[in-house]
Amino acid sequence: MSSQVPADLRYTKSHEWVRIAGDTATVGITDHAQHELTDVVFVELPAVGRKVKAGEAVAVVESVKTASDIYSPVSGEIIAVNDAVGQDPALTNSAPYAAGHFFQVRLSASAEVDSLLTPADYSKQIGA
Repeated sequence: MSSQVPADLRYTKSHEWVRIAGDTATVGITDHAQHELTDVVFVELPAVGRKVKAGEAVAVVESVKTASDIYSPVSGEIIAVNDAVGQDPALTNSAPYAAGHFFQVRLSASAEVDSLLTPADYSKQIGA
């Protein structure tokens, strides 16, 4: 099964994706990650207003197989969470790059984005 790796995103080695729009980063987990997790049954989202550092565990996703920490790929302040995915965790599986995103961060160090994996690098990592 080949995973989708959209070309307009950046990625982490721990399988989070980031979509940058101005000073806002939208964060979720990759198609590859949701396939590995299988059916997601619970998502614990971070608090709005929380200050986070790149690489910090900020959320938890639980599937029928396991629980995994979700790390913020960038530093900044959580400015929004996706309540829909909290209420319907299966969105993580059905739409990982859209309705299944987890939270948004106002970037405090936009240069951090440059250190994230490109789509080509991430594709190599997962063998896509």
